[in-house]
Amino acid sequence: MKGFLFIGLAVWAATASAWAGEYNLVIDQTTVDITGRERTAVTINGAVPGPALRWREGEEVTLHVTNRLDEPTSIHWHGVIVPNSMDGVPGISFEHIHPGGTFTYRFTVKQSGTYWYHSHSGLQEQSGMYSPLLIDPAKPEPFRYDREYVVMLSDWTDEHPDRVLAKLKKQSGYYNFHKPTVVDFFRDIGKKGWRETLSDRLAWGRMRMDPTDIADVTGYTYTFLINGQPPEANWTALFKPGERVRLRFINAASMTYFDLRIPGLKMEVVQADGQDTEPVAVDEFRIAVSETYDVIVAPQEDRAYTIFAEAMDRSGYARGTLAPRTGIEAPIPAMRPRPVRTMADMGMAEGAHGMASKSPAQEKETTMPEMDHDGPGDMGAMPGMDHGAMNQEPGHAMPGMAESTEPPTVMHGPDTHGKGNSMVAMMPRSRLAEPGAGLEHTGTRVLAYTDLRAREPGYDRRPPEREIELHLTGNMDRYIWGFNGKKYSESEPIPMRYGERLRVVLVNDTMMEHPLHLHGMWMELENGNGEHNPRKFTINVKPGERLSFLMTADALGAWPFHCHLGYHMAAGMMAHAVVSEHGAEAH
Repeated sequence: MKGFLFIGLAVWAATASAWAGEYNLVIDQTTVDITGRERTAVTINGAVPGPALRWREGEEVTLHVTNRLDEPTSIHWHGVIVPNSMDGVPGISFEHIHPGGTFTYRFTVKQSGTYWYHSHSGLQEQSGMYSPLLIDPAKPEPFRYDREYVVMLSDWTDEHPDRVLAKLKKQSGYYNFHKPTVVDFFRDIGKKGWRETLSDRLAWGRMRMDPTDIADVTGYTYTFLINGQPPEANWTALFKPGERVRLRFINAASMTYFDLRIPGLKMEVVQADGQDTEPVAVDEFRIAVSETYDVIVAPQEDRAYTIFAEAMDRSGYARGTLAPRTGIEAPIPAMRPRPVRTMADMGMAEGAHGMASKSPAQEKETTMPEMDHDGPGDMGAMPGMDHGAMNQEPGHAMPGMAESTEPPTVMHGPDTHGKGNSMVAMMPRSRLAEPGAGLEHTGTRVLAYTDLRAREPGYDRRPPEREIELHLTGNMDRYIWGFNGKKYSESEPIPMRYGERLRVVLVNDTMMEHPLHLHGMWMELENGNGEHNPRKFTINVKPGERLSFLMTADALGAWPFHCHLGYHMAAGMMAHAVVSEHGAEAH
């Protein structure tokens, strides 16, 4: 039974009327003080985050959004299935909201769960324009709790986001202060010997990358927030010992993945991206940018617990407290060692020194021995490429292999994706069962994607009619990102026929994680749970990973598909699917 919703900021309650179907939102510039220095934020109803909206499944909502900025703006309802004209993406689903203008969104809510909403214009989201969005189900939920809180994570910089992007364009490692030094070089020689150490360095040099490249933007400029508050503010949520407390985690950061734990408490994961999952008890989970996870904790002791959200690159943390009363706090855990990329993260077998990911020019000069250029790995050259009838399930792709829930390893084809790409993952593989860099040896139970099992089977159980393969690509020297070597401005729409069933294969040819978000339709992550594969609105793709999802093209119109790292999207990692009655035949 649901009890209370505590969201921590009084302004939210003042600006959003619970259960009302009509809302007024005002986008404006507001002076804020998050780090001890006054800065200008882009706000929704004057706050960072903006007001938490709460809707009910089946409700028709009307939202009047007024733009008081001197530039265009927009609002996108992240993860919410809406008519195409209500999706709020400038240049794709509508023009934008003009300065001084008001745009009215109106649609019927057809789902429930934890979501959020944010600007889809420029880098306004990084400047503070984001808010929680909660939708109550029409039917009782399959789990019980006594009270609930939103825990919205984000990253804030006192720098103007345009200045951050300009720095990345000039020097992609500008915010990385942990590059290997001469001392590290000689230390590695002592451990691995001259030959292997030199081979490693040359391989990384060819890729124009660095094993410490975990995050493009770090705690050097970021302050990490919970519900808009920095660690020293210690946002606090109250409980009574013995209660079951639902925590709705939302990662609204522009660039930061967080590793979430509450020392002393198990967390029971009950929803992912707003969708019910079979409960999984974990000690920790990684939340990619734009994902949401709902967990239930049951503190029994009359003491405080720290909510600790450690940045994936260990350059800082967000922190809050669960406590039976105000004014008390628990110890803050020590930061753990920084993760370091390995050749396996580059889509290579461990120990494959020297053969790792040659530059495109080098790749053209040599051919991998025993590479099968006629295999599936040779099909990633163009967005939306139709691979024909592909009714096979993962594990059936390579004749002679034993059936497995793990997709087979597929060698990368000869296409190196042109100047917009600086490396390829030669042996991309499924990494769904891995917790992620830095979480491999914690000695604790860490959530993996393979743990996510939908409570209800998918509504469309047809096999896929065709397959689309997309490669995630980038060139760190020029700080450009894209699909199949092309920035959004260079890409063609991906055609889909209304009603068709598709498998989309993603191959990450870069050394970075990418949280990929599809608008307007669900992605069913193929994680080995068959009809109970989880539905997601964002799928994190690890470096060197090959994974797939199923989808039904059941929403007419143009829908963005993009990396939700704000600066990656701004640098080109975006595509859009066009669902029409004629699909690929029209193109």
